Amino acid sequence: FNLKLNPQGTEFQKKVWQALLNIPYGRTASYMELSKEIGDPLAIRAVAAANGKNPLWILIPCHRVIGSDGSLTGYAGGLWRKKWLLEHEQQEKQQSLFP
Repeated sequence: FNLKLNPQGTEFQKKVWQALLNIPYGRTASYMELSKEIGDPLAIRAVAAANGKNPLWILIPCHRVIGSDGSLTGYAGGLWRKKWLLEHEQQEKQQSLFP
């Protein structure tokens, strides 16, 4: 999406949400990676909480955040939907739809 976004939240939340926008389509990042990206490697839980407060689920892709062990973690839309979104973004599967 190429939209001007102005979600309402704390400065910390906005910083996390901006970091979410940097996760490329079809890729994932862990909460630990995000906390390092925003410059506070110890803020993993705070990053997770800010991620959970994201008001624009699809536009600010919080579904791309996973656990450090690769596991699917909480998603306000439900884990089944998070799994679907991540699978949908996999280029290999998309290409196989159009032989």
